[in-house]
Amino acid sequence: MPFRAAGKYIVTLLLLLVLSVACSARAQKAVYGNGGPGPIKADHLTVELVSAGPDIAAGGTQTLGFVFTLEDKWHIYWKNAGFAGFPPSVDWSLPKGITADDLQFPQPTRLPFQGAVDYGYEDNVTYPFVVHAAPNAKPGKDGTIHLSGHLKWLVCREQCVPGTADLGIDLHLVPAGTAVAQQGTQVGPIANALKHIPEQPRQGFSAHAVSDGKHIALTFLTGTHETDAEFYPLDEQLLQDNADQPIDSLPDGARIYLTLLPNTPAPKQIHGVVELNEDESYQITADVAPGAVAMPAATDSAAHPQGASASSGAGEVTALTAMALAFAGGIILNLMPCVFPVLFLKALSLVQSSGEDRQRSRAHGLVYTAGIVASFWAIVAVLLALRSGGARFGWGFQLQSPGFVGVLALLLFFFALSLSGVFELGLSLTSAGDSLTRKQGYAGSFFTGVLATVVATPCVGPFMGVAIGYALSQPAIVTLLVFTALALGLALPYLALTFFPSLMRWLPKPGAWMETLKQITAIPLYFTVIWLVYLYGRLFGSGDPFSSVDQAAMLLVALLVLSIGAWILGRWPRSRAATITAVLFLAGAVALPFALRPTPQELAQHGQAAMQIGGGASSKWQPFTPAALDQARAGGKSVFVDFTAAWCLSCQVNEKLVLHTDEVQSALQKSNFVLMRADWTQYDPGITNALSAIGRSGVPTYVIYPGSTSAKPDVLPEVLTKSVVLAAIQKDAAK
Repeated sequence: MPFRAAGKYIVTLLLLLVLSVACSARAQKAVYGNGGPGPIKADHLTVELVSAGPDIAAGGTQTLGFVFTLEDKWHIYWKNAGFAGFPPSVDWSLPKGITADDLQFPQPTRLPFQGAVDYGYEDNVTYPFVVHAAPNAKPGKDGTIHLSGHLKWLVCREQCVPGTADLGIDLHLVPAGTAVAQQGTQVGPIANALKHIPEQPRQGFSAHAVSDGKHIALTFLTGTHETDAEFYPLDEQLLQDNADQPIDSLPDGARIYLTLLPNTPAPKQIHGVVELNEDESYQITADVAPGAVAMPAATDSAAHPQGASASSGAGEVTALTAMALAFAGGIILNLMPCVFPVLFLKALSLVQSSGEDRQRSRAHGLVYTAGIVASFWAIVAVLLALRSGGARFGWGFQLQSPGFVGVLALLLFFFALSLSGVFELGLSLTSAGDSLTRKQGYAGSFFTGVLATVVATPCVGPFMGVAIGYALSQPAIVTLLVFTALALGLALPYLALTFFPSLMRWLPKPGAWMETLKQITAIPLYFTVIWLVYLYGRLFGSGDPFSSVDQAAMLLVALLVLSIGAWILGRWPRSRAATITAVLFLAGAVALPFALRPTPQELAQHGQAAMQIGGGASSKWQPFTPAALDQARAGGKSVFVDFTAAWCLSCQVNEKLVLHTDEVQSALQKSNFVLMRADWTQYDPGITNALSAIGRSGVPTYVIYPGSTSAKPDVLPEVLTKSVVLAAIQKDAAK
């Protein structure tokens, strides 16, 4: 039965998807300490747990603190880490009747980090906190209570190292009402930290703000003339942390100018810390009203220290040029490998309908266009909703969702089985005039437009990178207009054929060949399903080419070869040549999983060779991190960064045909480039920020960062050729 066969295929696919999840593993980190107070020596720092006094009274409190002493130039984080990182946190194991407040954070400093800014501390810092004892708290046999916590942190310099420690301390529990010494709050590390904890605004202190959608002017009134101030945001992913903060002194306060991140609307409130001097800071919440902001012109360029180079064109883009680029990119998108199978099916439907009247043909074109435009509008709506919630995503973001990828794989597999003739969906191309086809034709055209949009989203064709990057950093109306232009460009070829029937003379005449061609068209859709299953596994696993996920994908390749052989047998059952061909396909399908299975030696060697590509041992791609990029450039080395993703077919084509060739690898090696791969298969805020810094929002993107940190990066085209890359390498060498 056709439907029963389809069900078997779908069940197999679901089992493979479950397998990809079950095979994922998590790495375990070393834990320092054995539950004592310390000090404990960890990577690049020492940490200990101290108390302001030895006792705590029932019904009373005591102040404690985690004291970090860091190696030179290493830093640890504030509660808002800034560009990257995370603050320390602790999981407590406390006796009954004992509770601990959250860690308190002294006022931080701004720490330049890969062209961006982190918020944190160098040299040493203490995170104080208060412990409470309930009136009915009971001590142990020795009259003490033991506090034990599992502390986690991240320490960074050119690289970042996570750490954990088990720390504990004993306090004597004394009767309620007993005076408890807390001399540590007067002198020592806890006292110094408490002195620098931001205060609540004093009487007479007020703050308010206005925003024009790109900047925020934060005014705070203290009653005195302020000449210096710094603002540290508590809201993550809101401000450009690396932007200057110019200040206007006022007779009774000051005004600080802040720059919003691209793609980020102005908030209704802004939360943060205003630092007036080293010993005075206040935690504030200010309402933000719409209004004009006279941002000093000198700071606009400073807000983008890693802005796109002239080659990217991002600096000169306007709304009209972005729409033109998007429109041209949409037209070219029809030729991309991720879109072509769907477009090919639609072209066959044109052949079928060539005898229909002009009005009906145009209606099909308009409905197909409506399906594309509506789909793009839906994507824009999701992007804007996510942006208003503070999230930052780029083009193709939905393919970072395992749920979306799984549903899409099932949809395309279902569609491909129908094209293969396993069952019919009323899509026969030879039944011209069939009443059911006529009744559902417009719905089919609309659905084809939707499907074209869905499979187009992994691709970034020529002109699209700059246009989309610009659109996602603009107000909602501009974003909508640019994406509408992109949708119209994608729909234009088919729409033009329906409005100008004379162009159809170049198309072949209808015939029985169309049913055969329809079945052949299912083959690229099966390839797409294989790719989606592989991508699904990458979203859960490490992407190791020898992982169980990739072996599952290879098994699907074997199933594809098997299905081709079976189709040949069914199509030409009495042909001896077809039988021989089918047997060869069947034998190849059986042999393929065994022939490509890795040997134990390959598995053992793979841990050292995973990132190596065709240029030899010195041509290794290392994972992209802002710290690694900063370290390489600080050492005077140019860096080639490949922003890529497993779901980006254009990325894979560029890598196979250009980046991984011996000629390009040899040129990169001779120029002493550091090669980095920024894998955006799963959402990564560091990669998203790096793309935003060069005016892009999707992949593929290729960037050459010169060895001098003051030089601007060079953004290459989305579609690479060897000559383009070699010319960019020579250009960098001439700087």
